[in-house]
Amino acid sequence: MHIVDGALSNPVVIGGAIAAAGGIAMGLKSLDLDRIPTAGVLSASFFVASLIHVPIGPSSVHLILNGLAGLLLGWAAFPALFVGLLLQAVFFGFGGLTVLGINTVNIALPAVLTWIIFGRLIAKGTPVQGAVWGGIGGAFSIAATTAFVAVSLALSGDEFLPAAKLGLFAHVPVMAVEAVLTGFAILLARQVKPELFYKGASA
Repeated sequence: MHIVDGALSNPVVIGGAIAAAGGIAMGLKSLDLDRIPTAGVLSASFFVASLIHVPIGPSSVHLILNGLAGLLLGWAAFPALFVGLLLQAVFFGFGGLTVLGINTVNIALPAVLTWIIFGRLIAKGTPVQGAVWGGIGGAFSIAATTAFVAVSLALSGDEFLPAAKLGLFAHVPVMAVEAVLTGFAILLARQVKPELFYKGASA
């Protein structure tokens, strides 16, 4: 999911940087003191999970957990995921600094969309019902991320279309795994600290 430096056209890179700055500003504005520890844990979880790459043919895939971040943080997922991406770029060379903005948008915006679509559904009903919606949201966030990455590549030239299509198909197994992980995480969180979701759903 990390687009590398030099792979995208300048307009896509610049547009991504501007959009990321706006999302981070929105996220920082909504990030109250109570959710800072949650943001830190989810940023670290994203950082670790996305370091583990599984090769699939000529490509590789990894977990992202951005759906879970979005469901628990809302707009605050933007700065949380940005920090994880920044540290990966600096310490491990994943992605790059010039594409940090577009990579943030491709991962954090689907997280926010997951929260907008599924947040209220998870906050209502039983914990099990919330877990089901959480699982669907986890899969949706991966599908949306792969679609955003594909669009970013396609906007930079037709030569990237094969890579964009490969990325979509390669992440189908990741959607299933993230659905299970997100569902169980939501189930646990609903049972232990349900106010996380009610705060997010009303933000």
